[in-house]
Amino acid sequence: MTYYEQPGPPAGSPLQQVEPLTIRVSDRETGTSLPQGMTGISLEATDLADPLLSSDNPSIVKLLSEVDGPVLRFGGNAVDRRFFWTSTGEPVPGSYKGDKAHPVRAVGPADLVRVKTLLEAADAQVALTVDLGHYDPDRAADMVKNAAAILGDRLLSVTIGNEPNGFGTSGLRPAGYSPQDYVRELKAYAQAIYSAAPNVPIAGPGAYSEAWWRPFIDANIPQKKIFTFHNYPLHSCDGTVDPKASPTLANLMSPLMHQRGEDYQKAALEAAQAAGLETWLPETGISACAGSNETSRTHASALWTADYVLNAAKLGITRIGFHSSLLTCTGGPPMSVLCSGGPYLKPNGQFAARANFFGLAMVTDLEGGKFLELQSSGGGLSYSYALNNADGSTTVVVVNQNDPQVAAQTDVKITLPGQPLTGTMSQLTGPSYGAEDQTVIDGVASGPLPAAERPTIPGFEYGSPEQAIQLTAGTVTVLNFTY
Repeated sequence: MTYYEQPGPPAGSPLQQVEPLTIRVSDRETGTSLPQGMTGISLEATDLADPLLSSDNPSIVKLLSEVDGPVLRFGGNAVDRRFFWTSTGEPVPGSYKGDKAHPVRAVGPADLVRVKTLLEAADAQVALTVDLGHYDPDRAADMVKNAAAILGDRLLSVTIGNEPNGFGTSGLRPAGYSPQDYVRELKAYAQAIYSAAPNVPIAGPGAYSEAWWRPFIDANIPQKKIFTFHNYPLHSCDGTVDPKASPTLANLMSPLMHQRGEDYQKAALEAAQAAGLETWLPETGISACAGSNETSRTHASALWTADYVLNAAKLGITRIGFHSSLLTCTGGPPMSVLCSGGPYLKPNGQFAARANFFGLAMVTDLEGGKFLELQSSGGGLSYSYALNNADGSTTVVVVNQNDPQVAAQTDVKITLPGQPLTGTMSQLTGPSYGAEDQTVIDGVASGPLPAAERPTIPGFEYGSPEQAIQLTAGTVTVLNFTY
């Protein structure tokens, strides 16, 4: 029998003791699950024109396959500013403005055909956004009609505009543009789309202001609706509005970060569930602040990402997308979960994963499980989850966010709802909160080992519902028990 060997604390660390963690897992399900394909990647709508998004690009196929059939969402700020759909090859109007890093792009049916090859190769799905910034319901309807015909059942939804709550301050609409103004335009778009492609659900409003949620939810449109909202928890870029919401490692690795994310998600779920709507979070990330900051590209971002997805799913959110970019690792958006090799603005298509990508990979490997009720205490800065899997096994996940540079291993005692015959382990690790390009899963920069190949939990007690293990700080550990 091969036992898992996890890294210990750094040699010579001034070890700080962590209160032991006790986890009692019930056999009762919470009623929520980690749906297959829940976790995805959000991109700019203009990325649809990028030839790198193709089954001919093995590096992007490999990465998408490692997050187990994700949803690719295309939207972002570009869709209402620099994105031009045409099914006839007409030139882009001169009024569209971009720059070297954010060029205007025309997208047509041939681009959707190419993207479909990638979706098929990676067994992925797609959610699209149409341009509301340049008001043209018929053009949007033509895009959805073509998308439905080309993408088939891989097309999950279409959203009308991106973050319309910001239109009045960004110049896309006059100052004072209101939720009521948006709903009036939404209805015109929805009717045109329904006439062209009646089976494509409308998702929205894709806003980060709660005042815009209810008007969308209450809007009378013919398509089945999906409620969507956006959230970047560390949004105070210079720290003046809310110092505890500025993008620092101290804020990222704090109990408040977890609680704020949960509170905002609960508010969204409450609004949607009262209307019987499914709830998606299709655009999120640690921070939307431009440029690099303390949290960029760090191991801490992987720890936060894993916990953020698990907690969102446990609450009842069914889709989540982390906003990303196809630009180069050098000079490209530092919060992106992936990036391309090559010099700045000259991507070579050799895509690599950043630390937060590996946080996603740990979670997507669990998709399909149903959350179990549990009670936990102690553990310092850690969060625990349990899942009941289709094969009857139980998975326990411990996101140990204690500082890996100074914290001692945590003594963990787990009480299971049965007597396990096997217990295996997989673990995401990194040497420090701020470490860049050093996050690994099972010792390598890749997705987790297949379940059948994972080593046994150190100290596993055959047939005992009481299990004990010591877990290194700064890790995400997946423990799977069969009965």
